Amino acid sequence: MLRLTWVQPEDLLGHELRQAEQEGRATSAVAARWRRAGGPEAPLHAGASALPVSPYLRLLAEDLLDELADLPGTTADAEPTDLARIRALCPDWPSGASAGGYRPPDEARLEAAWLGRAVGCLLGKPVEKLPLEGIRRLAGATGNWPLDTWFTARGVPSELLEAYPWNRRSAGTSLAENIDGMPEDDDLNYPLLNLLLLGRHGRSFTTADVARLWLEELPAGRTFTAERIAYRNLLCGIEPPRTARHRNPFREWIGALIRADVHGWTNPGDPATAAEQAHRDATLTHTANGVYAAMFTAATIAAATTGAHDVHHCLRTGLAVVPPGSRLARAVRHAVRLARDTEDFDTVVDRLHAAHRTCHWVHAVPNTALIAAALTHADGDFTASVCRAVSGGWDTDSNGATAGSVAGLLAGRPGALPDRWTTPLKNRLTTSVGDFNGIGFDTLAQITHREAHRS
Repeated sequence: MLRLTWVQPEDLLGHELRQAEQEGRATSAVAARWRRAGGPEAPLHAGASALPVSPYLRLLAEDLLDELADLPGTTADAEPTDLARIRALCPDWPSGASAGGYRPPDEARLEAAWLGRAVGCLLGKPVEKLPLEGIRRLAGATGNWPLDTWFTARGVPSELLEAYPWNRRSAGTSLAENIDGMPEDDDLNYPLLNLLLLGRHGRSFTTADVARLWLEELPAGRTFTAERIAYRNLLCGIEPPRTARHRNPFREWIGALIRADVHGWTNPGDPATAAEQAHRDATLTHTANGVYAAMFTAATIAAATTGAHDVHHCLRTGLAVVPPGSRLARAVRHAVRLARDTEDFDTVVDRLHAAHRTCHWVHAVPNTALIAAALTHADGDFTASVCRAVSGGWDTDSNGATAGSVAGLLAGRPGALPDRWTTPLKNRLTTSVGDFNGIGFDTLAQITHREAHRS
């Protein structure tokens, strides 16, 4: 039987119970009804439970998802999704590009950003979904801890590989012994889609433009979590921004964050515009903290793209577009303090995992905090940035990708990135998006440069 991931009502309900509780909704009565009926818990790591449920349980899950959506929450005032309300809560909302007078970055800086994103993503791919202990033991078994280079299966004891198996979809293309160019990944697909978006609609694109582009260019099977739910909602005739809310328990997960880079790359020195673009993109699929994660990332990258600031200034700029009382802002501030005041990064990670133990491993709040901690602790160094982001666990490939993008921008040119990272990529990206399959990172930099110059 086909067990379609990320959309089956009986698999969504457990995630929605957790999400609704985080939003301050009273979920206990709904949870009790689901348990009494014999409903399963949400899959911990997979997108679908292993066994089908009865037609009755599926119908009950649909009803309970709608019932949870109608419950009042307590976080809406401090964590709005509407852009005007977000801006009203941000006392340090950044001024526009005219204040800085920055020119679009040269192609070399943008190529370094693309390469950095690919390197960080690829580094994290084989250990995605693994627990923190497994990541540390696998790397340590080959003398690669603290993490400093690609993961490898060579020399790892068989019993350790059995206890902590590599990500099955990625191991064949992302271990040191078998990397041959950059394989396909959603962390690279979405920046490609946003290049298409800007090329077709310019910076005044709407959320509906994003939706139409996805239906035209993004295979449904290449979407996950909130993006797959929104895609399903579009096919059911539901329009944005309701696509982000209807039976979507993943609305504060990391998916919008991984789509934000192009908005930052093409708005150097203008974090406000970058954040606003990221907001229009993100609200197709996400709400509140899921949207803030994208805005934070876009604004941070817009500051880094100028080449005029250090990583700490860039992160502060990112926080300026996030409501200061939100869970995401509090988590990032906490992570930056930890990273600034703690010498051992493993200790930083342990404390972050303890602080966010109730969040799913793909939730935007802990992952954004980890990215900020990794960049802070690495102080802008490229290798340290991607390795710290990946070594912290959770959504390893996405965190590595975003940290790599920021650190690549700060490095300023491809030659500033160590050869051990860039040579295996062979200047070749595999993708199912548009006509980009096989494209080089130098060509992607040229296209991005063109969009950054477009008025």
